[in-house]
Amino acid sequence: EGEAGPGAAEEAPCGAEGWAQGPVPPGPAFVAAASYRGPGNNDTRSNKALPILLWWSGSLFPHFPGDTERIDCPRGSCLVTRSRRVARHRRTKALIFYGTDFRAYEAPLPRLPHQTWALFHEESPMNNYLLSHPPGIGLFNYTATFRRESDYPLTLQWLPGTRYLQGPPLPLAEKDAWRRRGYGPVLYMQSHCDVPSDRDRYVRELMKYIQVDSYGKCLHNRELPSGRLRDTSTATTEDSEFMTFIARYKFHLALENAICNDYMTEKLWRPMHLGAVPLYRGSPAVRDWMPNNLSIILIDDFDSPQELAKYLDFLDKNGEEYMKYLEYKNPGGIKNKFLLESLERREWGVNDMTLPNYLNGFECFVCDRENARVKAEQEHKKSHGKTPAPKPHIAHFQHMGCPMPAPGFGTVEDLSGGDSWKEMWLQDYWQSLDQGEALTAMIHHNESHQGRFWDYMHEIFLKRTRQH
Repeated sequence: EGEAGPGAAEEAPCGAEGWAQGPVPPGPAFVAAASYRGPGNNDTRSNKALPILLWWSGSLFPHFPGDTERIDCPRGSCLVTRSRRVARHRRTKALIFYGTDFRAYEAPLPRLPHQTWALFHEESPMNNYLLSHPPGIGLFNYTATFRRESDYPLTLQWLPGTRYLQGPPLPLAEKDAWRRRGYGPVLYMQSHCDVPSDRDRYVRELMKYIQVDSYGKCLHNRELPSGRLRDTSTATTEDSEFMTFIARYKFHLALENAICNDYMTEKLWRPMHLGAVPLYRGSPAVRDWMPNNLSIILIDDFDSPQELAKYLDFLDKNGEEYMKYLEYKNPGGIKNKFLLESLERREWGVNDMTLPNYLNGFECFVCDRENARVKAEQEHKKSHGKTPAPKPHIAHFQHMGCPMPAPGFGTVEDLSGGDSWKEMWLQDYWQSLDQGEALTAMIHHNESHQGRFWDYMHEIFLKRTRQH
């Protein structure tokens, strides 16, 4: 997200994460890994006979050193490339887009009937609300998103495994000692302030009822103890000194930058790793993934920030009750079978060099689907129509489907006319719907000129104005 200050790259773009996913230092994309070939198969075709997959978002192309590589996936092989010279080639069967970089007004047109579109988007819904509307997500045939319903789910992208959750917390006696030195019970560390979840508006209200130590640029009220800790790169690499500092706190405000089912980031998993109880607002379905029934405190379970503050004060003064929230760290403390099975089933790794990363995994997913499609089309052709043609696989609303942004505290009606959050994010959300509709219409009309996009947008605007 291009943040600066403490926690700056907490929401770093995927392309900066290299071979291993999760909290790693930002840097040039994919500079240090060998080319990934895949698990291997019995495909004997030469490169000239293979389907081609084109990474339209070339910066994500997960291979070295050239622009084109052969990959050998479980069901067959493909050529993958970032060279747009092959965009209209008859063997180019799929285009792979990175959601954050996908712009409706830059889409490759006309869309060719023999090509599928694949979407990779593990980042925040705020990066492209086009994908949260049916016309936007319906442009794609295959998806890899944070939603469990997507074709290749990336939901647990920030969780290396159960051992990460079960690291020992700082003893309660030490946390209480830091409290006596003047530290608040609640930590807030955020430097990306104007976001769809409008988190600062909530935290500002909470601050009226309980001490919140805020070290980032947002609602800043306290300085980190050393210049080294204030360095952005320290905050993004799970630096031991930085992590030790965070672990002193009993509670950690963990508010995602946007609200959507299954969108969970290091803001949730990092405090759990450290044993600072997350005060969470983000995925409405977060409980499905928690290690046990008492792991986090959901902000939306409380009628008001004042009610939440009362409960936190109670836990702050009652150590036995507070420690119940850390019981998942004990041996056998992770009771959630769904979480355990999901981690077991996951074929890619997080910060694990022995496993493929999720970019390569999705690439092979698309390769296997395209090889199956080519084979089905050949069988249809040979049978002179007796074998049915393969039906196109279309992404549906639940593959992303994030709700309209809502104020972090209060209602839209409570906000003043010039409120910057309302003007920015509500407008962005609805304009994204228009853009999805405009591009869909252009594809249906076999348009080839991107410049016509704004004509379609204008037509949609006029139609909506007449309806109202």
